[in-house]
Amino acid sequence: MIDQIKTRLKNRKIKIMGIESMSKYAVLIPLIEKNAGATSILFEIRSKKLRRQPGEISFPGGKIESTDLQYQDAAIRETVEELGIDKEKIQILAELDTYVPSGRTIIYPFVATIQSPFTLSLNQDEVESVFTIPLDFFLKNKPEIYYLNVQIQPEENFPFHHIPKGKNYPWRKGKIPELFYYYEDKVIWGMTAFILYHFIQTIQY
Repeated sequence: MIDQIKTRLKNRKIKIMGIESMSKYAVLIPLIEKNAGATSILFEIRSKKLRRQPGEISFPGGKIESTDLQYQDAAIRETVEELGIDKEKIQILAELDTYVPSGRTIIYPFVATIQSPFTLSLNQDEVESVFTIPLDFFLKNKPEIYYLNVQIQPEENFPFHHIPKGKNYPWRKGKIPELFYYYEDKVIWGMTAFILYHFIQTIQY
């Protein structure tokens, strides 16, 4: 039996447990050179027609499809679909750390340059507008951090009689950090701010 187990485990590729049932997304952090080489980041304001996060600020991106050969292909495809940018103008620089905001979602972020000059043709069903913020702003300004309290709430039919202390089981409580960047009248928060902060921490020296 041990030999059979060793055979099954040998050369097995390690992955995130339960990843098969998770929704997988890829996003792009688009870098643009403006004003004598100064670099800016391009953001979207999501259409108010969308069911999820209407009117919020985000990076271009979306769900990874079976036709996407690589995760970065999904990020590029979604950027082209949402912004109407010529695919040839997008150059991937690097992949950032994988982000798992919940047990149901996994996000693969990529950093890319958008070669100038380029033309935008926004998909109004998904994107209301776009804007840019100088990269230097994020290098000089840290986000404000607030916290969401998290507490476990078992269902009414939870089998308390099978666990130590039953209904008095000492469930862990926790806090989830929420980051906020404020630039003029723009507020960047949620997953976008978290990925943005990771990017800034990665390139900061």
